Amino acid sequence: MQRFEFSTVPQLIVELGAAQRLGSLLRAKYKQTRLCLVTDKFLHQSGLLDPALSDLRASGWEVTVIDDVVADPPDHVVLKAVERARDARAEVVLGLGGGSSLDVAKLIAVLCGSDQPLSQMYGIGNVTGPRLPLVLMPTTAGTGSEVTAISIVTTGETTKSGVVSPFLMADVAILDAELTKGLPPAATAATGIDAMVHAIEAYTSARLKNPLSDMLAMQALRLLSHNLLPACRQGDDIAAREAMLLGATLAGQAFSNAPVAAVHALAYPLGGHYHVPHGLSNSLVLSHVLRFNLPMAQSLYAELAPLLPGDACPSEPAAAAQVFIERIEALVRETGIPCRLRDVGVTEADLPILARDAMAQQRLLVNNPRPVTEADALAIYQAAY
Repeated sequence: MQRFEFSTVPQLIVELGAAQRLGSLLRAKYKQTRLCLVTDKFLHQSGLLDPALSDLRASGWEVTVIDDVVADPPDHVVLKAVERARDARAEVVLGLGGGSSLDVAKLIAVLCGSDQPLSQMYGIGNVTGPRLPLVLMPTTAGTGSEVTAISIVTTGETTKSGVVSPFLMADVAILDAELTKGLPPAATAATGIDAMVHAIEAYTSARLKNPLSDMLAMQALRLLSHNLLPACRQGDDIAAREAMLLGATLAGQAFSNAPVAAVHALAYPLGGHYHVPHGLSNSLVLSHVLRFNLPMAQSLYAELAPLLPGDACPSEPAAAAQVFIERIEALVRETGIPCRLRDVGVTEADLPILARDAMAQQRLLVNNPRPVTEADALAIYQAAY
């Protein structure tokens, strides 16, 4: 067996209704009193967080709510949130929301814990630390951000940059499926497919793939693929919601150790240029990247095929791999979300620009099972158009 390393959060709590006793859960772990809760305006104003806020305050926490987070958060939003957390003299940071809220919470924790500027943190392993105590609680089953050491920031008009560091790994991740019940079908589908991509790309990653990441990716893909449509069709199906939330977390643990690749690399320019949500961006290019990778990933796709819902798979690897791709495509279609780039406003004239920008994502492309050139990226976009 080749040498490998595996890291994840030190504590994971899976509990239906945990938000209603969040204050006491955190009080059992921390003696501090000033807590910064990072979320978005919709969640804050919807009342979904009221039980959590009530219990936090009843447990002696002085709570400052920062609800300015937006999807694909720009660096100025991050820095404004950090300023508010510093003004409140935050001692503990709690991210409660979608992936963007969790990503911003991670950065608040490291930026409030030291004097290092955000501009020096971009890239892999550049955070010097220390950081404030960090707790993450997702309200979507998709990004896996609650168990990853990554934060993504929009750093220009059309560009995103990643901060990758062990300092971004939370102390505690809390999964409460009750918080995901209100997610609309389209968002459930896009975030769920995002999580499936995490599992697939971790399992096929050309770098750092290992037995633990494989095990997590397989179980994640099984949970996600079997529960995606039930969760989309009946939003209050709590068993499906719990399975999706756990599946997304397991996929997050997998790809945090065996990193994602070309699907994500080609998805990022769609978000940068067209503000397509991240999960939907992944979904739009997924099957086309799978077909591109097929010559190098056939045996791995064949191993994943039996995990998907459907009849027994062929025993011959080439046939099983083909079945895998076809079942992924069918699952995406059945969710009803857009399937073509043209459906989300992408113009054919912009495809070369997207291909050029995808090439900037070398930290992701090096993980792909098949090398990707700019011409390859353009061909994939054209197939997805």
